[in-house]
Amino acid sequence: MYDPDCPFCHIARGQVVLENPHATAVYDLFPVTPLHMLIIPKRHEADYFELSGEEHASCTELLRLARRHILHRDRTVIGFNMGVNAGEAAGQTIFHCHIHLIPRRQGDSENPKGGVRGVIPSRQHY
Repeated sequence: MYDPDCPFCHIARGQVVLENPHATAVYDLFPVTPLHMLIIPKRHEADYFELSGEEHASCTELLRLARRHILHRDRTVIGFNMGVNAGEAAGQTIFHCHIHLIPRRQGDSENPKGGVRGVIPSRQHY
Protein backbone atom coordinates (compact mmCIF):
# COMPACT_ATOMS: atom_id res chain seq x y z
CA MET A 1 0.00 0.00 0.00
CA TYR A 2 1.19 3.54 -0.80
CA ASP A 3 -0.14 6.94 0.29
CA PRO A 4 0.93 9.80 -2.01
CA ASP A 5 0.46 12.31 0.85
CA CYS A 6 2.68 10.40 3.29
CA PRO A 7 6.24 11.73 3.70
CA PHE A 8 7.50 8.23 4.55
CA CYS A 9 6.05 6.71 1.36
CA HIS A 10 8.40 8.75 -0.82
CA ILE A 11 11.73 9.17 0.95
CA ALA A 12 14.39 10.74 -1.26
CA ARG A 13 17.15 8.30 -2.23
CA GLY A 14 19.73 10.69 -0.81
CA GLN A 15 18.15 10.42 2.65
CA VAL A 16 18.42 6.63 2.85
CA VAL A 17 21.21 5.52 5.20
CA LEU A 18 20.41 1.78 5.27
CA GLU A 19 17.75 -0.39 3.69
CA ASN A 20 16.61 -3.90 2.99
CA PRO A 21 13.69 -5.21 0.91
CA HIS A 22 11.03 -4.26 3.49
CA ALA A 23 12.38 -1.28 5.46
CA THR A 24 14.50 1.85 5.27
CA ALA A 25 16.62 3.69 7.85
CA VAL A 26 17.03 7.47 7.72
CA TYR A 27 18.20 10.20 10.06
CA ASP A 28 15.33 11.93 11.85
CA LEU A 29 14.82 15.45 10.48
CA PHE A 30 13.99 16.66 14.01
CA PRO A 31 16.45 14.63 16.11
CA VAL A 32 16.15 14.26 19.87
CA THR A 33 19.92 13.68 19.96
CA PRO A 34 22.56 13.70 17.20
CA LEU A 35 22.34 10.63 14.89
CA HIS A 36 18.71 9.88 15.91
CA MET A 37 17.43 7.48 13.25
CA LEU A 38 14.05 6.22 12.08
CA ILE A 39 13.42 2.69 10.85
CA ILE A 40 10.50 2.84 8.42
CA PRO A 41 8.70 -0.10 6.81
CA LYS A 42 8.36 0.43 3.05
CA ARG A 43 4.70 -0.61 2.99
CA HIS A 44 2.36 2.13 4.21
CA GLU A 45 0.93 0.82 7.46
CA ALA A 46 0.07 3.16 10.32
CA ASP A 47 0.27 0.67 13.15
CA TYR A 48 3.39 -1.23 14.23
CA PHE A 49 1.14 -4.06 15.41
CA GLU A 50 -0.24 -4.56 11.89
CA LEU A 51 3.16 -5.22 10.28
CA SER A 52 3.77 -8.69 8.90
CA GLY A 53 6.29 -11.02 10.50
CA GLU A 54 8.63 -10.39 7.59
CA GLU A 55 8.33 -6.62 8.07
CA HIS A 56 9.01 -6.96 11.80
CA ALA A 57 12.11 -9.06 11.06
CA SER A 58 13.31 -6.52 8.48
CA CYS A 59 12.85 -3.65 10.92
CA THR A 60 14.71 -5.57 13.64
CA GLU A 61 17.56 -6.26 11.22
CA LEU A 62 17.80 -2.55 10.38
CA LEU A 63 17.68 -1.58 14.06
CA ARG A 64 20.77 -3.74 14.66
CA LEU A 65 22.54 -2.33 11.58
CA ALA A 66 21.60 1.25 12.49
CA ARG A 67 22.92 0.75 16.02
CA ARG A 68 26.21 -0.51 14.60
CA HIS A 69 26.30 2.42 12.14
CA ILE A 70 25.76 4.96 14.94
CA LEU A 71 28.35 3.38 17.24
CA HIS A 72 30.89 3.42 14.41
CA ARG A 73 30.24 7.12 13.73
CA ASP A 74 30.23 8.33 17.34
CA ARG A 75 32.23 6.61 20.07
CA THR A 76 30.56 8.75 22.76
CA VAL A 77 27.26 6.87 22.34
CA ILE A 78 26.85 4.52 25.31
CA GLY A 79 23.14 3.67 25.21
CA PHE A 80 19.95 3.84 23.14
CA ASN A 81 16.25 4.45 23.51
CA MET A 82 13.95 2.75 21.02
CA GLY A 83 10.33 3.63 20.65
CA VAL A 84 7.18 3.51 18.57
CA ASN A 85 4.27 5.93 18.89
CA ALA A 86 1.26 3.79 17.95
CA GLY A 87 -1.87 5.90 17.69
CA GLU A 88 -2.75 9.53 18.30
CA ALA A 89 -3.07 9.05 22.08
CA ALA A 90 0.52 7.77 22.10
CA GLY A 91 1.77 10.85 20.25
CA GLN A 92 1.88 9.51 16.70
CA THR A 93 1.79 12.40 14.22
CA ILE A 94 2.83 10.68 10.98
CA PHE A 95 0.54 7.72 10.45
CA HIS A 96 3.09 5.50 8.73
CA CYS A 97 4.75 3.17 11.21
CA HIS A 98 8.28 4.16 12.20
CA ILE A 99 10.64 3.13 14.98
CA HIS A 100 12.84 5.71 16.69
CA LEU A 101 16.42 4.74 17.54
CA ILE A 102 17.78 7.49 19.78
CA PRO A 103 21.47 7.40 20.71
CA ARG A 104 22.28 8.36 24.30
CA ARG A 105 25.46 9.85 25.69
CA GLN A 106 26.72 10.39 29.21
CA GLY A 107 25.22 13.63 30.55
CA ASP A 108 22.69 14.22 27.74
CA SER A 109 19.92 14.09 30.36
CA GLU A 110 20.11 15.27 33.95
CA ASN A 111 18.47 12.06 35.20
CA PRO A 112 17.90 9.36 32.57
CA LYS A 113 16.42 6.87 35.08
CA GLY A 114 13.17 5.49 33.75
CA GLY A 115 14.01 6.17 30.08
CA VAL A 116 10.92 5.72 27.93
CA ARG A 117 8.74 5.85 31.03
CA GLY A 118 9.22 9.62 30.66
CA VAL A 119 6.37 9.77 28.14
CA ILE A 120 4.26 10.31 31.25
CA PRO A 121 6.60 12.48 33.36
CA SER A 122 4.92 11.73 36.70
CA ARG A 123 5.60 8.01 36.13
CA GLN A 124 9.20 8.26 34.93
CA HIS A 125 10.94 7.95 38.29
CA TYR A 126 10.07 5.07 40.58
